[in-house]
Amino acid sequence: MTAFARTSEVSASDAALVLPPLDGEANAHVPLGQRVRRAMWRWILRSFLVAYHVCVAIAGFIGRKPKTVAADHPVEILLTGTFYSDNWLNAHVAPLAASPKCRKLLMVTTFDAAPSPDVEIIAPPNWLRKTIGNVPSRLLTFMWVALRRRPAWVGGFHLLLNGLVAQGVSRLSGSRALYFCVGGPMEVLGGGIWAENRLFCRLETPDARVEASLLKAVRRFDLIITMGTSAAQFYRDHDVTTRCEVVSGAINAERFKCSGDTRDIDFILVARLSPIKRIDHYLRAVAIVAKNRPATRAVIVGDGELREALESLATELNITDRVEFLGHQSDVGSFLNRSRAFVLTSDSEGLALSLMEAMTCGLPAVVSNVGDLGDLVTDGHNGFLIDDRSPEQFAAGMEKLVNDDATWATFSANARASATPYEAPAVVSRWDEILRSSA
Repeated sequence: MTAFARTSEVSASDAALVLPPLDGEANAHVPLGQRVRRAMWRWILRSFLVAYHVCVAIAGFIGRKPKTVAADHPVEILLTGTFYSDNWLNAHVAPLAASPKCRKLLMVTTFDAAPSPDVEIIAPPNWLRKTIGNVPSRLLTFMWVALRRRPAWVGGFHLLLNGLVAQGVSRLSGSRALYFCVGGPMEVLGGGIWAENRLFCRLETPDARVEASLLKAVRRFDLIITMGTSAAQFYRDHDVTTRCEVVSGAINAERFKCSGDTRDIDFILVARLSPIKRIDHYLRAVAIVAKNRPATRAVIVGDGELREALESLATELNITDRVEFLGHQSDVGSFLNRSRAFVLTSDSEGLALSLMEAMTCGLPAVVSNVGDLGDLVTDGHNGFLIDDRSPEQFAAGMEKLVNDDATWATFSANARASATPYEAPAVVSRWDEILRSSA
């Protein structure tokens, strides 16, 4: 069992909800077998990254020369990533594809995406997926398409492993390398142990050498796109001189807008049910609010590995009649428009798409003061930023929004106004500017 709360006491009910320990806790009471596994994975990943850098250097030597593209000439762009919903694609891919500077956008994915006139979806062949699995088949297909089409840009969402592969492929195809840093600094910090990558999470504790190797890879990209300003500043602070632009994603203002529905849900959280989201804090905060407000109603939209553990925690807290687990929903906007406040209790975030969608629907937010969330939420204006990420502090902010109608109305109007710059037309124009100046 690993510790999340950074203390020596973690209850049995929280055991499944936790993240890797900090460096100082690395070997405290750790069985010999686990220490051996840690050492083995450190060696494997360090060796992998050394080999990776060598391969990228060789690819740059033997690869095709970069193509020259005129400043006024639209370009072809090839991307790959792991996607969980059409909303995600619509927010991050569609605005780039809609830019007049993008002649064609190719997306290699195993996600069953809805058809789009601006994006060509390329899926690996079923036989290859069945033979070697989804991720290897997707990355091999991505490489094949890049070498065959030689697009102006090749890029990956998340560094591990899509961004790393995109960088190597770009050297072979003569393309420029694009990295979408969706997860913020957590994609490299500690060697990626908090990046929710199945390989790098096996480090279990931070590794400075792996972190330095990942930063070395980041420095070689031609363009980095971050979701918010803090991630961009992080890379500048770590001697990354690559051009870094902030493009947070776009919201469809017609799909996510105030509908006038009765707001019969007090609190809504939209997220994957994974350790870094700290949804246990949300459940405990709801339990605190419900003590003084017995009619409290909260929902969780999303699914993931921790659902069973979180449902057990809700039972333990005696709030099963106050919290509903809705699982994955295709029409998140309908639930947002029935809710009064959006809550996000994460330990790390970029500028969350779910937060932008909620505020477009007029929801004030109570969120962790981490990552890029402060780019959109101004404490005491359109929501509350929680520095001390405890259930008690989240509950205090949540109570203010459901107990004071005047405060809620003011915050709701401010939330809607704050979300306007993230609507699709503004983001398409942003991509025009980036691609034009990158020619």
